[in-house]
Amino acid sequence: MSRSCSIVLHAHVPWVRHPEVPHCLEEDWLHSAILETHLPLLEMLFRLREEGVPYKLTLNLSPTLLAMMRDRILKRRTLNYLDRTLRLCRDEVERGDVTGFKKLAEGYEDRFLKFRELFVDEWKGDLIRAYADLRDSGHIELTASAATHGLLPLMMRVPESVQAQVRAGIRQYVQCFGRMPRGFWLPECAYAPALSQLLKQEGIDWTIVEEHGLTTAPQTSEDFPFVPGETENGLLIFGRDHDSSSEIWSADEGYPGDGRYRDFMRDIGLEAPMEYLRDYLGNSEQRQFTGIKYYRSAQDGAQSEPYDPDLASRAVEEHANRFVASRGAQLAALESEGIESPHIVCAFDADLFGHWWFEGTEFLEKVFRKTADRSDFSFTSPGAYAANQEEREWIPAAPVSSSWGEGGYFETWTSEENNWLQGETQERAERLARFVRIFEENRDGLSEGVDQHRQKCIQLMTQELLLTQSSDWGFLMRNEPSRPYAEGRTRQHLENFDRIWEITTKTDDDGRLAEIEGENPVFSDLPWNMFEPYS
Repeated sequence: MSRSCSIVLHAHVPWVRHPEVPHCLEEDWLHSAILETHLPLLEMLFRLREEGVPYKLTLNLSPTLLAMMRDRILKRRTLNYLDRTLRLCRDEVERGDVTGFKKLAEGYEDRFLKFRELFVDEWKGDLIRAYADLRDSGHIELTASAATHGLLPLMMRVPESVQAQVRAGIRQYVQCFGRMPRGFWLPECAYAPALSQLLKQEGIDWTIVEEHGLTTAPQTSEDFPFVPGETENGLLIFGRDHDSSSEIWSADEGYPGDGRYRDFMRDIGLEAPMEYLRDYLGNSEQRQFTGIKYYRSAQDGAQSEPYDPDLASRAVEEHANRFVASRGAQLAALESEGIESPHIVCAFDADLFGHWWFEGTEFLEKVFRKTADRSDFSFTSPGAYAANQEEREWIPAAPVSSSWGEGGYFETWTSEENNWLQGETQERAERLARFVRIFEENRDGLSEGVDQHRQKCIQLMTQELLLTQSSDWGFLMRNEPSRPYAEGRTRQHLENFDRIWEITTKTDDDGRLAEIEGENPVFSDLPWNMFEPYS
């Protein structure tokens, strides 16, 4: 079919693991993402496959998210989180006669019980294998990404640093899914021209940039972003269509803001008495979201009304019809303008569906079902689109620097609150790159013990630097409640790097390497030469 559309979801959680405490609010970022986004999404995708409904979805699971999904302690804690939420649901059902929300509470309990059964019995706690199953049946395309969601354009002054992010991310993908990726998700959709050569050298065929990265470039085409362009290095660049993505994403006009949908902020974890929530919160004195919400979105300061699932489903039906019809009309208009085989890329953070927008997974399901009955366009993936037109001569492209952050560039990560981080990480990246180069040049003269010791130091410094470079910390530093944790995590990784640096020329580390390695068992088998000289 000549007209097509891709829905691309990017799922990411920064590396957070605190086994030293029984309950960590930041660890719940992972657990809530699994319960509210990944389990509903997998349940829906498997159900559509079993019913024979054709669909194609593109999904990126960030390397840190993959590492956390594989971690035994965190998998056990995800199950504990689910059981803790189920106990709260049971309490809510029992007090439903008082609150008036018994039916809604029962609905939550049934929903979470179903997800627990799937997580434990159907998928054995291994969501990576579940996604791989859908990949193997041709229903989803999985892409790789940078190791810790580092903002790659801001690292380009030390290209070895970008190389390490890309290589470590691809390595994690291969370990999880057993084959090389063809596509690569750029964290924050952030692109810089120098990335083209680097990605292509690492075996990547295509990536996605923001629409303005293609359309505002000196070398552009009227066909962008509805066909991909090809860089001089042979990397295929797809543009994220702003208009179609904004139909869902826009904070002002997007579908999730409809007053019939569930209000994300009206959560019992923020409103119920603290004593009532004590078992759920544990030793924490901090309120948090529970995922149990009873109100629909209030409009223009009006009083919130109780949530009505039937009313919300009607809104989903309307919005799915509108989205599918709009894409059909948009593609027909593009083809009538002379664009050959137009392709629309709609890309989103995955947690918009199910987590922020409770009905979002149902919306995706309806979109796929409605498209299955249409003959004018289909859903595919960027990789499949390119493979189906491999004989086509692509339009030359030279995208400019861009991101999907505020302002369309990199201001979010270079603000007054977080700009200090760039200098700190760059200085250590330069130091590590020099050390690795000198080490490689002089290895032949080293004893086996010294060689192995320095390899281990390089491996751990690389790991700590990668963890420091996560774009999440700079983003969270702009949010006052999250700033202390983000700054604390960043400074801890920088301090760990410096502690390792102090013992690189010694032969006895007094157990410090093992101590640092035990703090963050992520990418623990990372080769030491991720930071080898970049050419």
